[in-house]
Amino acid sequence: MGEKFIEDLELSMEKCVESFNREIATIRTGRASANMLDLIKVEYYGFPTPLKEIAQISIPEPRQLLIKPYESEIVQQVAKAIRDSNLGLAPVIEEGNVRLNIPALSEERRKEFVKMLGKAAENARVSIRNVRRNANEVIKKDKTLSEDRQRTLETNVQKSTDGYIKKIDDAQKAKEKEIMTI
Repeated sequence: MGEKFIEDLELSMEKCVESFNREIATIRTGRASANMLDLIKVEYYGFPTPLKEIAQISIPEPRQLLIKPYESEIVQQVAKAIRDSNLGLAPVIEEGNVRLNIPALSEERRKEFVKMLGKAAENARVSIRNVRRNANEVIKKDKTLSEDRQRTLETNVQKSTDGYIKKIDDAQKAKEKEIMTI
């Protein structure tokens, strides 16, 4: 138990950070971002399919998204999926495309998104702490390790935990600033 153990631990923690970053990419800010639509699924031949797999998404203006479905017959389903999402966007169908104008966020809505961000960040921190707890349990159960080696491993686990929680905190601060910027 040594280098490989810490590498595996850090890989698990990195996955927690990546999952958090994917989740916060979908939180709306005042600007257009194709990531806002990552969680939207469209009914496509009877199956819920991610929007980005069945359409091209572009940003013609800073506050606008243009969605060009690969098949023009599904424009209505795309618009319905966006309307049914919790993004609060009104899709406009024009010439076989769906246009989304991103309205400026009200102060109240910005605060709601910051709260969502805070909950997501706390969930990510809890996930990282769970990885730490599991690693420490494995260290304690291994009777072949000396007390010094156990303490060294536990110290390394804690250093990794602190580093990954800092990554979560930094990403949260950056996204919060992005949300609150008018």
